[in-house]
Amino acid sequence: MINIRKAVYEYFRRDDEGNVTGITTAVDHVDLSVKHGDFIAILGHNGSGKSTLAKHLNAILYPTEGTVVVDGMDTKDEDKLMQIRQTTGMVFQNPDNQIIAQVVEEDVGFGPENLGVPTQQIWERVEESLKAVHMYEYRKQSPNKLSGGQKQRVSIAGVLAMHPKCIVLDEPTAMLDPSGRREVIRAARALNDVEKITVILITHYMEEVVDADMVYVMDHGQIKMQGTPREIFSRVDELLSLRLSVPQVTLLAHRLKKAGLPLPDGILHRDELVRELLKIKG
Repeated sequence: MINIRKAVYEYFRRDDEGNVTGITTAVDHVDLSVKHGDFIAILGHNGSGKSTLAKHLNAILYPTEGTVVVDGMDTKDEDKLMQIRQTTGMVFQNPDNQIIAQVVEEDVGFGPENLGVPTQQIWERVEESLKAVHMYEYRKQSPNKLSGGQKQRVSIAGVLAMHPKCIVLDEPTAMLDPSGRREVIRAARALNDVEKITVILITHYMEEVVDADMVYVMDHGQIKMQGTPREIFSRVDELLSLRLSVPQVTLLAHRLKKAGLPLPDGILHRDELVRELLKIKG
């Protein structure tokens, strides 16, 4: 689905007068492969390069060096630009920047309309997309009356209506409360599980990635760690050294193990910790 090889992205730093003061390498020789149907998470603190990398996945940005290939198409091929952006849809952290219509169903239909999809098919796509994120009952409402989590699900529906093979969620829950975050992540998981859409989640909320197929951890533009969630969260001290947190239950289990309890590394769920503690109790 996505194949990134030795990707580098550099940009010029400028002063207030526009003079170049240096070069920043935001993405530094990154290799990453995503198979169709994967649920991939990319973690990193602010400034780690994860959002810059995300923008390469539908050709908002192009690599300074190396290649980014989406579904067999090189993102530097201008003739493939529209097809790449139809293949990989983007959802950003602020849904208000993506919602443009005054009625939910009109907003969801905006993308397919711009693609020249026939009117009847547009409304079919709107219906199926809103149902997929459990927002169909709100189709006649104004987006302004929705909660943050509901707005973000409408944004996802708008991308889904364009029938992408892959959706990139760039910190989609950063501006939401815990309830809204859960809504959006449940919607993303359903798209992956039911619709078999490839999902790439960019986030710094550790609890959102415990069920991902693979996790990549970025720092200073490079991928520093990669593996399954259990493999990644077995390396608590390394994550903390990268200024990242870990799920609360993972951190608790890690501290209990350091205190002498015979617990396995990489505990991800509360019920898992409870089972392990009951084994110790006998």
